[in-house]
Amino acid sequence: MVYFAQGWCFSAAFAFQMEVEPRIITARRALLGGCAQGQIPTMPSSLKKQGPGKDRNDPTLPSKPVSASRSEIVEAVLPNDANPLGKMLGGRVMHLIDIAGALAATRHSYSRVVTASVDYMDFRFPIDVGQWIVLKSSVNCVFRTSMEVGVKVFAENVLTGERRHTSSAYLTFVAIDCDGNPKPVPPLILETAEDRRRHDEAGQRRRTRLALHYKERQKGK
Repeated sequence: MVYFAQGWCFSAAFAFQMEVEPRIITARRALLGGCAQGQIPTMPSSLKKQGPGKDRNDPTLPSKPVSASRSEIVEAVLPNDANPLGKMLGGRVMHLIDIAGALAATRHSYSRVVTASVDYMDFRFPIDVGQWIVLKSSVNCVFRTSMEVGVKVFAENVLTGERRHTSSAYLTFVAIDCDGNPKPVPPLILETAEDRRRHDEAGQRRRTRLALHYKERQKGK
């Protein structure tokens, strides 16, 4: 799963070159700003060495509220996005989820980001050709150089406006500088009870993930 998620790092970077929607174009500029033209982010090996003792935010960075990076992408589902049954391809949905998550992470960190892990993803209902796919993303929790972003996907009927929740995902992104090294990200301001709930649940998911990685390393010794 981690190897598969790492593959998304590259697809996300190239996906920002697709001028599909103005907000994606803005995110692309923020993602590549200040770096050599054509330089694509790669996953530094040091990203996998972060432990629970490195979760503290940098107090010198100004805090940002969840609402400052909350994002939404809307696209029409076309025949080339679908399988022979007329339903949107799962891989295409995953591709857009990665872009939506990176958009929120970039807005929060004002830096390039790479996908480090995907903790959860489901497909509850299919999305039909002719519908809108709506992806809403927000930063759930911020650590020192990484952020968990939640992405919620809806299918919208273009004639009635009715929306149906079709997928959810939790992705972790790491902010990097132009040399590909992890960089601190701003602390997160929790504005509502819902923000606090998501923050607490993200922290628990991270603790579980780190515990599993520790057990795997112990088995390999």
